[in-house]
Amino acid sequence: MAGSRLEKFGTIFTRVRDLIRSGVIKQAEKPLWYDVYAAFPPKLKPLYMKPKERFGKIKDPIQEIFYQEDKIRGKFYELYGNGPKLFDLTQSNFTSTCQRFVEKYQALEAQGETDEERLFEETSKALLAEGITLRRRGEAGVLQWTAGSSSQQAAEKLDPGLDLRLQELLKEMQEDQQQQQGHTAEKPQQEHTQGQQ
Repeated sequence: MAGSRLEKFGTIFTRVRDLIRSGVIKQAEKPLWYDVYAAFPPKLKPLYMKPKERFGKIKDPIQEIFYQEDKIRGKFYELYGNGPKLFDLTQSNFTSTCQRFVEKYQALEAQGETDEERLFEETSKALLAEGITLRRRGEAGVLQWTAGSSSQQAAEKLDPGLDLRLQELLKEMQEDQQQQQGHTAEKPQQEHTQGQQ
């Protein structure tokens, strides 16, 4: 074949010579400098040599760019992974679960919440209220490993406080729904009483 196409292995002369020998380049099409180089080759072959490092590795002067949402995404992927669904890149308006999490996190942060841990939990609760279920990494694998027991017993073995937290979350959501229903029930009664006056 024509030899390596990398300048590190061989020279331009050896590559052109091999192309001529293999018939890829015809004798009539060879470069002008080829015959001169063949007649007067250099004393030292122009081979590529990796330069020696004098003082250790050179530090990269380009700093990595991290945005605030990158920290949120990093923590999200650390806790929840990619999630059960694949990214659907065929839809131009597709937003991943992580992106929804970041947007909700920033919205709650704009409302004045400052504690990161509490903000993270509130964002998880808000997404759960919207119907997006987040599963922590590794829970499914451990649940499969303890297949002999029921899933509820396996979840209690994983985290005894998990059941309590889920019950508290469910209770909060039910209270919020009751308050919203109470407000909507009060409005028609107020309108009815105002109409009678």
